[in-house]
Amino acid sequence: MPIVRVELPAHLRTLAGGLGREVPVSVDGAVTQRSVLDALEAAYPMLEGTIRDHSTKVRRPFMRFFACMEDWSHRGLDEPLPKAIAEGREPLMVVGAIAGG
Repeated sequence: MPIVRVELPAHLRTLAGGLGREVPVSVDGAVTQRSVLDALEAAYPMLEGTIRDHSTKVRRPFMRFFACMEDWSHRGLDEPLPKAIAEGREPLMVVGAIAGG
């Protein structure tokens, strides 16, 4: 089972009990945004509904996903993530977007 590193914003680390900046999760099957987030929520149930909607599993509007310095927020949830993410060499970054004006 691949071990994927997930980098979380500070408020989600606090909610999950003071985790470190990066959280390793075991992913069953293909390494996609969906499978990584499923594994993250299974390991840390208190995060369920914070990154994705509870029922639709769609990304919350102010959450962004970055893989290998590319914005993956609008890519297909089942599109395979880059090899560097799947092999644990790079983290999948979950970032809370900032809005204002």
